[in-house]
Amino acid sequence: MKQHIIRQTQPAPGFVSSARLFLASERGDVPGWVLITLMTAGLVVGLWALAGPALGHVFDQAITRVVAF
Repeated sequence: MKQHIIRQTQPAPGFVSSARLFLASERGDVPGWVLITLMTAGLVVGLWALAGPALGHVFDQAITRVVAF
């Protein structure tokens, strides 16, 4: 009968401590995400202001054609 020896490998102690230090110090870039969100909202509002009347006209034409059908 063959016996299989399973050896559990462990990472080096220096690696574990440096990984824990890195993860503990990682706080993220919250101001960057807030800026990206605000800029995206600004672009949506700007595009809506420019294209809103044209899109409203296209919608009204489509509804008129459907009702007349």
